[in-house]
Amino acid sequence: MDVLDRIKEQVEHNPVVIYMKGTPQFPMCGFSSRAAAALQDCGVPFAYVNVLADQEIFENLPRYADWPTFPQIYIDGDLIGGCDITLEMHQSGELKKMMEEAAAKVAPTGDDQH
Repeated sequence: MDVLDRIKEQVEHNPVVIYMKGTPQFPMCGFSSRAAAALQDCGVPFAYVNVLADQEIFENLPRYADWPTFPQIYIDGDLIGGCDITLEMHQSGELKKMMEEAAAKVAPTGDDQH
């Protein structure tokens, strides 16, 4: 599968996904750390991709949505942005609302699916 198809599949099949350097438990850069912490604070499950562990994604993700830096956060298939935008949305409460709405589309019965 082409790397852009893999990215598209990840973005479309996860209500919330962060492409980051490292993992939420072991972030490898400050921007990824702060963005992942904001997502975790919302209490809604999310997927992550460690771009340092997948060279193809690291090299090609900036082409996918024409966003040159990491982290990249996608909610409901759309690029939300990077660290600064995510932190602003978290502070305003908009991030949690968007994450909950995206997750509800996957689990409309309200069942917690992990």
